[in-house]
Amino acid sequence: MPRAKGGFKTRRRRKKVLEAAKGFYGGRSRLFRVATEAVDTALGHAFAHRKTKKRDFRALWIARINAAARQNGISYSQLMSGMKKADISLNRKVLADMAATNPETFEKLVQTVRQKLAS
Repeated sequence: MPRAKGGFKTRRRRKKVLEAAKGFYGGRSRLFRVATEAVDTALGHAFAHRKTKKRDFRALWIARINAAARQNGISYSQLMSGMKKADISLNRKVLADMAATNPETFEKLVQTVRQKLAS
């Protein structure tokens, strides 16, 4: 059986890893073995953090909605419960944006919810 030295396929595989490691510090961007470990770790973190990002944004939106709701004299949980009863279906992203950019509109929304909760 002839000796396999690698050649084309090996070069292509190594080049792909080193391209992905471009911008990494020191040997992590130049040495194949170190770069492979660094790239594998980075890809793992990228996968995990795509999931975490969704949680972080939801928490941020809730914090913003809660702050705006409390300025209008209602808690976040009461607001969300009242919105369900009033059949208002706005997601948290839109609500948080509304609270930050259009406080008057948000105040009207809170008044509507209050009326629904009172009845």
